[in-house]
Amino acid sequence: MNIILLGPPGAGKGTQAERLVAERGMVQLSTGDMLRAAVAAGTPTGLKAKTVMEAGELVSDEIVSGIIGEKLDMLSADTGVIFDGYPRTAAQADALDTLLAARRRTLDHVIELVVDEDALVERITGRFTCAKCGAGYHVRFKPTQVAGVCDACGATEFKRRPDDNEATVRTRMAEYRAKTAPILPIYEARGLVSKIDGMADMDVVAGEISAILAR
Repeated sequence: MNIILLGPPGAGKGTQAERLVAERGMVQLSTGDMLRAAVAAGTPTGLKAKTVMEAGELVSDEIVSGIIGEKLDMLSADTGVIFDGYPRTAAQADALDTLLAARRRTLDHVIELVVDEDALVERITGRFTCAKCGAGYHVRFKPTQVAGVCDACGATEFKRRPDDNEATVRTRMAEYRAKTAPILPIYEARGLVSKIDGMADMDVVAGEISAILAR
């Protein structure tokens, strides 16, 4: 099973990918993580990427596709793959077709977690964590039982991620729409796209993804 999982930051894409990895033994291929790993490992494509990045230039589609290919070659043929952050352009979508075909793989599903932007802003900007133990909370959806006191360890100091603010979230949404706009029509034309309400409970979302993969 080879799938593309789409969704803006905060949609729960990471959580669902982790579940698929744990429950189905799939491998999540995140281009950012793989790029850093390839550079660190000194693979042929990683060395090319290092030269480009050190020059302050953007990594080309050819290099990104090369890193994807290197990783696919390391996996057994029956290992399912979740593509995360790739493809982002029509050219990358074409390259992915070539990469998969060369390894006798096919793309089975493109799953998009659809979110309501205003609701997503509320979900993300309300998050905070205990500064001592890292327990997670939300101003509206999961407040501490006693105001100002961590349920888990009793600490009274909390922190928020600096980028968990409305302006940043809306910028991320705009970037996501710009990146997915070129590739969704390609896969919709093939009948591969399924859309799920990313604002639903994570267990509900997981169940819907399982139903899609069972088709």
